Amino acid sequence: MDASRDVRRAGPVDAAHRALLLPGGMCTTEFYVEVMAQPAMTEAGLGLVAATLPGFGRTTPSADLSMENYARLMGEFAAAEGCDVVVGHSLGANVAIEMAALGVSPGPLVLLSPTFSRADEAKFLGVLDQVGRLPALGPLAWTAMLKAIPPMMKKEMLKGNVPQDRAEALAADLGNNDPAFCRDVVRHYYAYLARHPSLVARLRESGVRSWVVRGDHDEIGLKDEERLQLEADPRVTMVTVADAGHAVLVEQPARVAEVIVEAAQEVRA
Repeated sequence: MDASRDVRRAGPVDAAHRALLLPGGMCTTEFYVEVMAQPAMTEAGLGLVAATLPGFGRTTPSADLSMENYARLMGEFAAAEGCDVVVGHSLGANVAIEMAALGVSPGPLVLLSPTFSRADEAKFLGVLDQVGRLPALGPLAWTAMLKAIPPMMKKEMLKGNVPQDRAEALAADLGNNDPAFCRDVVRHYYAYLARHPSLVARLRESGVRSWVVRGDHDEIGLKDEERLQLEADPRVTMVTVADAGHAVLVEQPARVAEVIVEAAQEVRA
């Protein structure tokens, strides 16, 4: 990744193990600040590299916005940085799943609130994707959404006991996106979900050791059959985090850090 990318590092330069942290859609590395600062990370001596998915936060996008290409790019970046654990939140978690499916994941996955099927995704996003395809109305809808989402997300984060200054900073981060890029990348995302109706099967077939982490009141759905399939796989550990929603990494960063350290310890073992 070049200087036009958003990369944030922490931990020992010579760390024996290093985790790649991928933020969600419309998010940047700012969302991992609390997780990266947790004492558990320091005590474990874990190296941390957070990288915004190209295009979000007004970074330079790739010409190919497919999920498969994002997975390949992040796989190359993980290899270059010497990462052996991949952590992803929301859309970043879905990129991590595809990294595993394509065989470019360097090691275990920590998946923070991934979406395993179109039915699980937030309904408003599907509606916005459909409206976004209309020639005249689409660009206006995305521009309006990026103005509306910061105050809504700030309100939700405050409910999750995120300090006001951090809620304001993170909400502003969400609003700092190019509407045209967001419109295009969401279109590619839904095309990906259409190609792979069951990402549970895609994850399980990859054979990669994974932790699936969800808040106890996560806004992203998980169908009963999906949960049963995940729980039946000995390579998948399900983690429910109390008092957290979709933004589990900022609402309960200490618990998320514990899971990341656990994944890194399994690499050591």
